[in-house]
Amino acid sequence: MVCFRLSPVPGTGLVLLCLVLGAVSSYALEFNVTDSEKAVCLFAKWQMNFTIRYETTNKTYKTVTISDFSTASYNGSVCGDDQNNPKIVVQFGSGFSWTVNFTKEESTYSIDSISFSYNTSDKVTFPDAKDKGILTVRDAVGFRIPLNDMFRCNSLSTLENSGVVQYYWDVHVQAFVQNGTVSTKEYLCEKDKTSTTVVPITSTAAPSPTTAPTPKEKPEVGSYSVNNSNGTCLLATMGLQLNFTHNKVVSIININPNTTDFTGSCQPRSALLSLNSSNVKYLDFVFAVKNENRFYLKEVNVSVYLVNGSVFSIANNNLSYWDAPLGSSYMCNKEQTVSVSGAFQINTFDLRVQPFNVMEGKYST
Repeated sequence: MVCFRLSPVPGTGLVLLCLVLGAVSSYALEFNVTDSEKAVCLFAKWQMNFTIRYETTNKTYKTVTISDFSTASYNGSVCGDDQNNPKIVVQFGSGFSWTVNFTKEESTYSIDSISFSYNTSDKVTFPDAKDKGILTVRDAVGFRIPLNDMFRCNSLSTLENSGVVQYYWDVHVQAFVQNGTVSTKEYLCEKDKTSTTVVPITSTAAPSPTTAPTPKEKPEVGSYSVNNSNGTCLLATMGLQLNFTHNKVVSIININPNTTDFTGSCQPRSALLSLNSSNVKYLDFVFAVKNENRFYLKEVNVSVYLVNGSVFSIANNNLSYWDAPLGSSYMCNKEQTVSVSGAFQINTFDLRVQPFNVMEGKYST
């Protein structure tokens, strides 16, 4: 049995599939499959999107991005039994289908293969497509994970096959869940294991290149504030780790609050905190008011200097993170991930923010 719920924020229910609007480029999906006794047997949460390159009738090529899973159904997702292996099946849009198959050995289980099907007969998504019909790409994966371990891969992963590129990040999955309890023990993908090895990043403004130090595993927590004529109007305390992929190279920057400048502004319905340093041209957090009684992180803009002199920049003004009532602060001491895009994420540590209604320069509840 599989149960589902549509929610504006990630849910934590053990018998729910929550489809959550995340960054503009994707949805964040989280779900549990339960057996006949309502015990969890398969858990997964992840983010993904797809790009498809197809030939048109006039012999040119077009590329479309598939990132809207709001119409998704999940027929065929199963725990598995003696005759059938577990699998995740998602149907969405006009003829799209995505399937993950798992297999089990004596002491391990595997993410065996991933299949993606799309229908070029859909004239809205594939206008002027030369070839009509349902096409399927299948990729063997073969990740082996110890039984009763959660597979985790926060880093961006891609599969490319026959003009289709699949992007995945923030992946957490456990098949063959034991005794209905999702494991807290994680098995990391290779990219996450080696994520502390960083491509050197330097500022183009510096007179001579200097190599950025390898980030610590956990960034130092910094305190930031914004003032206006009435005093302190925004407070933020957080450790920040930037994760981005450029030209297939994954890089990580830990923000050092001791060498980071900050500024910002406060308006009745919006607030800005902007950070910059020698290798970060700018990192903007834009907060907004919604429904007259809550605030949230609506937008992130970032630009970092690369060692080759170029600049990596990205922006997303359709986020929905750090939601809390006005007059209070948002706090989360655990590591969180803000997925700005498939190529850029921010990990936060010991986070606390209050962008509105700060009283006497102190955090509210």
